[in-house]
Amino acid sequence: MLASGVAPAILGAADKAGNKPQVIGVEGHRYEVHHDCMKVPDHIRWQDTHGVAVDEEGLVYVKHRTKTAEVMDSIAVFDQKGRFVRSFGKEYHGGGHGIDIRKDDGEQFLYLCDNKGYIAKKTLTGETVWQQTAPKVDVYEGARPFVVKQAGQYGKGVKFSPTNIAFAPDGGFWVGDGYGSNYIIRYDKNAKVTGYFGGSGDKKGQFQTPHGLWWDERPGRTPGLVICDRANARLQYFDENGKYTGALDDVLFPADIDTQGEVMMVPDLHARITLYDKDNKVITQLGDDPAWREQVLANNLAMRTQPERWENGRFIHPHDACFDHDGNIYVAEWVAIGRINFLRHVG
Repeated sequence: MLASGVAPAILGAADKAGNKPQVIGVEGHRYEVHHDCMKVPDHIRWQDTHGVAVDEEGLVYVKHRTKTAEVMDSIAVFDQKGRFVRSFGKEYHGGGHGIDIRKDDGEQFLYLCDNKGYIAKKTLTGETVWQQTAPKVDVYEGARPFVVKQAGQYGKGVKFSPTNIAFAPDGGFWVGDGYGSNYIIRYDKNAKVTGYFGGSGDKKGQFQTPHGLWWDERPGRTPGLVICDRANARLQYFDENGKYTGALDDVLFPADIDTQGEVMMVPDLHARITLYDKDNKVITQLGDDPAWREQVLANNLAMRTQPERWENGRFIHPHDACFDHDGNIYVAEWVAIGRINFLRHVG
């Protein structure tokens, strides 16, 4: 666990321009921004950093995707000072995407989504508990037929390409097939499919890239499943049975979700991170700057491949973000050379 006033020791190297770390946010939610906060070992050359999660001991797990010919570990683990601890997951090289941690029967496990068509449960040291491709069922009870032609494909040949997992309160979980069918698939605690909902479209309950999802049970709210309907520029809420209950439109291109206490955090690929209170009113939008965003999005997102243009204290494409146990934030950015940022809570 990170002490509230301590940043990783290697962060002195994060500010390559020699500028003092910038402080962003509002009173009560102010953060000192430290870029490139992990010391990546020589045997890993990450490119698109996709997911980040923190375990109970404070170790930080990063899932990344590389496009190199050399196969390398897709998951790297670091301590609270940014020092490399271990790596594993060569089987997901080139796939990247979602990573989260849940305790099952007293033991912590990684739950993974991979764009190559896998979901998996692993120990924190990389041993596989189970791994699955597309659901091998013909009809989900209570829903219209949803036929799988073969493992890894749905219906009309749509590839299974999951993005993220949300944990259900009964021990099961939901998977967002964000780059595949645009369905949300429900699994029980034994990783067996029990239902699904959604599909492609812009109506209530439909999706265009359900990218991140989270069971929102913040104090003072009715618990529900919140989903980043990314290309429709909205968050949609559902009850435990997949019934639509509402939406939140104050987003641009939402990527994922995390909560801590009464706060919900939504990293947005359009160069900002939004914090919401328990009533889903905006507390602050970290890094929000229309002029900067215009530069980031210009020329087919060219800036993501041009680190010499990146500015201290600003984001490019926040793809995932999570709180640590002290209220600090780790941010994984979808940029060509990969980047994990540490936002130290300062007041």
